Amino acid sequence: MTVGLFVPCYIDQFYPNAAIATLNLLQKLGVNVVYPTKQTCCGQPMANSGFEHLTKSCNELFIDNFAEFDYIVSPSGSCTLHIKDHLHSDKREPEATGIRKKVYELTEFLTDILKVEKLNASFPHKVGVHQSCHGQRGLMLAQMSELVAAPFSKPLQLLNMVDGLEIVPLNRPDECCGFGGTFCVAEEAVSVKMGKDRVEDHLNNGAEFITAADMSCLMHMEGILKRKQSNVKVIHIAEILNASQ
Repeated sequence: MTVGLFVPCYIDQFYPNAAIATLNLLQKLGVNVVYPTKQTCCGQPMANSGFEHLTKSCNELFIDNFAEFDYIVSPSGSCTLHIKDHLHSDKREPEATGIRKKVYELTEFLTDILKVEKLNASFPHKVGVHQSCHGQRGLMLAQMSELVAAPFSKPLQLLNMVDGLEIVPLNRPDECCGFGGTFCVAEEAVSVKMGKDRVEDHLNNGAEFITAADMSCLMHMEGILKRKQSNVKVIHIAEILNASQ
């Protein structure tokens, strides 16, 4: 099995440790990982802002970079969902279709494809888990609380394998943080208020760290935590799952 590592541009620029942890974790689990060095933005910001017609070059480059791999894995639910739902090509649609079927967010790849049952990881801290909207409602990484259905969470399934980690209960476990990509720019006041409410839930329940499968949501909450001069940190789930004993 050879996996192409798809690293979103904001992770590459601002949170490279999340990408490094993803690479190390996959390699620990015996996966042959290749990082295509010519990859760029997947085009999600343009598409979400109503300019999907401008993403054709992004789509063609993505196909160039990733068509050859058995699977494509990314430490980002939102970018993964964008590729799953929006990758198309006028000239290479069969390749685009193939990519859409084999691109996975990290935690779903670990649970659904590798079927990980044990991790050699330790993280002795109280952790609040943010279920990001794209991951939860788009990729179905976790059950939605508004449904009368059995609960599940792929991120929690993996975090429960980490020694010493204590997951703190939240009053509203699947509430949006308010980031929403360009939403936080277009609707700044609403976005900030939603973020403050989301952060307070974690703080009120004693979290030392806030984790998620989407670094973009964590980036939004990190800004609020820093403005509050809080000691609580944000950390991508890959960094916890890769934490050494």
